[in-house]
Amino acid sequence: MIRFATIGTNWITEAFLDAARLVDSFELAAVYSRTEETAKQFADKVGAPRTFTDLQKLAESDGIDAVYIASPNALHAEQAILLMNHGKHVLCEKPLASNAKEVKAMIEAAERNGVVLMEAMKSTLMPNFATIREHLPKLGRIRRYVANYCQYSSRYDAYKQGTVLNAFNPAFSNGALMDLGVYCLYPMVVLFGKPRGVKAQSVKLESGVDGEGSIVLDYGDMDAVVFYSKITNSHLPSEIQGEDGSMIIDAIHTPAKIDIRYRDGRVEDIAAPLDKPPMYYEVEEFIRLIENGERESAINSHRHSLWTMEIMDEARRQTGIVFPADER
Repeated sequence: MIRFATIGTNWITEAFLDAARLVDSFELAAVYSRTEETAKQFADKVGAPRTFTDLQKLAESDGIDAVYIASPNALHAEQAILLMNHGKHVLCEKPLASNAKEVKAMIEAAERNGVVLMEAMKSTLMPNFATIREHLPKLGRIRRYVANYCQYSSRYDAYKQGTVLNAFNPAFSNGALMDLGVYCLYPMVVLFGKPRGVKAQSVKLESGVDGEGSIVLDYGDMDAVVFYSKITNSHLPSEIQGEDGSMIIDAIHTPAKIDIRYRDGRVEDIAAPLDKPPMYYEVEEFIRLIENGERESAINSHRHSLWTMEIMDEARRQTGIVFPADER
């Protein structure tokens, strides 16, 4: 059994635990929160036998093998490096950190300490992403990747009333690109590698983060277009266009329905059945790596995480989005 602790007490940690409990080797050993009251309430809610309010003590505990981090983005690197320096494997929510400098420091810590570090990008480990990769040659020569994730945030209503919650606060390294755009970029990087060029545009809110944005990426003989938003909704699918056909993906962040529409009019449904929660597959992969003595995923790899973050750094540079974490 791999004994896990969790950092973060919001809905995403609950969703993670619901999925993780379906993986045979998973055991919830503890939860961490900064306050005793919150830690105890969450432990009671999710059935954790132990709580921590001191991250150093969690890192030093010999009763913990691995930690799932779902704290604010700005805290990911500092927390992960401390844990890895004490021999803990780390599964860290997307985005892996605030910027590429932090990602590099996290990768160095993982390699130095011989532990697994993996970004919890669920979509690229789901069965339908394997289906996308498997069927990609049917499209012929790929000419364009189009991905979008636009979801109006309930917290935007509070923002318009003058309350800046975490989702729109640069102190936490947040915003549309970091929260939703990453879901468009990470699969692109896994499928096509690092682009030659990046051109970004965004709507910058008064708080200093982006409310929505779009990026055009140059791959030489193909291009990619991604757009993302926390202040509007979109009902458009994502799409990979080839010379022989196009692949229509219902939701790039959780692909469930996928069709290939060939140039001759044929339509092929290639979606794989989903019999597990979306986050199950990232936990399964992470535990498999630990049990097999591997240090990183071939799909959610250190390189893919770094390349994705480098694209986001450049997009932020072009659009004037600066986080306090960038000054550290």
